[in-house]
Amino acid sequence: MLTKNNVTYKFYFDSLIGLVNTFNTEQKCIEYLELLRWNGNAVSPYDRNSKVYKCKNNQYKCKNTKKSFNVKTGTLFENTKIEFQKWFVAIFLITSRPKGIAAHQLVKDLKVTHKTAWYMLHRIRKCFKTKRIKLGGITEADETYIGGKNSNRHKSKRERGTQGRSTKYKTPVFGMVERGGDLILEVVNDTKANTLIPLIQANVNSDVHIMTDEWGAYNSLHKDYKHSRIKHKSGQYVDGEIYTNTIEGCWALLKRGYIGTYHYMSRKYLDKYLDEFAFRHKTRDYTEQDRFQSFFSNMQNRLRYKDLVYGEAC
Repeated sequence: MLTKNNVTYKFYFDSLIGLVNTFNTEQKCIEYLELLRWNGNAVSPYDRNSKVYKCKNNQYKCKNTKKSFNVKTGTLFENTKIEFQKWFVAIFLITSRPKGIAAHQLVKDLKVTHKTAWYMLHRIRKCFKTKRIKLGGITEADETYIGGKNSNRHKSKRERGTQGRSTKYKTPVFGMVERGGDLILEVVNDTKANTLIPLIQANVNSDVHIMTDEWGAYNSLHKDYKHSRIKHKSGQYVDGEIYTNTIEGCWALLKRGYIGTYHYMSRKYLDKYLDEFAFRHKTRDYTEQDRFQSFFSNMQNRLRYKDLVYGEAC
């Protein structure tokens, strides 16, 4: 046990090297997960009201269903052959690096195959999706496009009409961020009012002051919200408390991750990358340990390889 800032930790670390030293055996990793998941009292994933018997080798048995289980059962770790320490390092890296970590880099760090690293990262991203709480403070809304530029394509493959708001080679993304609060990112089919306004209504409280730019899709926002606009086309970026610099900063970080880390995000998996960036924004003021630990509150989201590769959504 270790007491830090009046908080007692059974497992304590404040850096990557600290994490590796703390979880230097498989058994310590299992004990940590059991503490987070069950707080010392195992619960059957098959019948929560059943009595549970502790067996050897960290196994448990559900009395009512007669089924065996362990701390992996029903989580992102189910049926994994990868050591927990490697999983913990991967989770630490993707949650703490502002621009994420690419599968190619994880291959070098963990000494695994590229297929394994790619699958691990997507299993981790599956757990970033959490239940949303409506934004309640001053909120900024904006849209952007994710994808390569037509000018970067080979001259023989460039096409006309793909600049600006074209969705032929880019995917539109809509974002809402509460100043000092959460970030919500959504892949959308287009940036028209019929698409954006319902998303705002579903995710932002009605008494909120919303800041946007002058894009026409926001013209009717004043009917439901206090709405202010900043006029970027006129060279205006700040007018007192009216600005969209917070969401613009989120776009900058997302695109730096796209360009500098991932290089490419397919439409199929883009929503999972967005959840990843939204999680890091939400936990931006957390300590390294608290951010790492908060990830496991949603670990009971399992992603199978066949669903990842062949499913329409994961």
